[in-house]
Amino acid sequence: GLAAAAQDPKSVNQLYNIKGRDPKKPISICVGDVDSIAHWGDVTCLPFGLLQRLLPGPVTVVLKRTSFLNPLLNPSVSNVGVRIPNNAFMLNLCNKVGMPLALTSANLSNKPSSLTPEEFKDLWPLLSAVFHNGKLGDSIECRAGSTIVALSVVGKYHIIRPGSALSSTQAI
Repeated sequence: GLAAAAQDPKSVNQLYNIKGRDPKKPISICVGDVDSIAHWGDVTCLPFGLLQRLLPGPVTVVLKRTSFLNPLLNPSVSNVGVRIPNNAFMLNLCNKVGMPLALTSANLSNKPSSLTPEEFKDLWPLLSAVFHNGKLGDSIECRAGSTIVALSVVGKYHIIRPGSALSSTQAI
């Protein structure tokens, strides 16, 4: 994926520019642990333990954003997507940075997700660094991205994007 400091307006703007992404299309944030989510998204309406069952993994939960989140990140949206990838490097990076990372797939907007750095080689000159920890998989499901589930309405959920973890997300 591509990541930028979510609280830094310049970094977020650069992320949109690199991807060629419509600024009206929201970008999710990544945090290092479930306890951090409540600072950036409202979790008061969620059943106890729900987030711990969904995360970490290939799931993005959409919550009402809190006032702590950079107002220039997805400025026209009252919600925020939050991810905790099941990836030790990303979890350590989030915890070391000490703030959420704006996180999106490493590809041009509306193109298939990359599974290796070579697949987004044309973006390398625009990036500060490229880290590689092995191929993410071979299946079409691996390119599907995270399952995005809206949890901002009390007692209800809505699947926004089926993604790679649809059945396990619905089961939870």
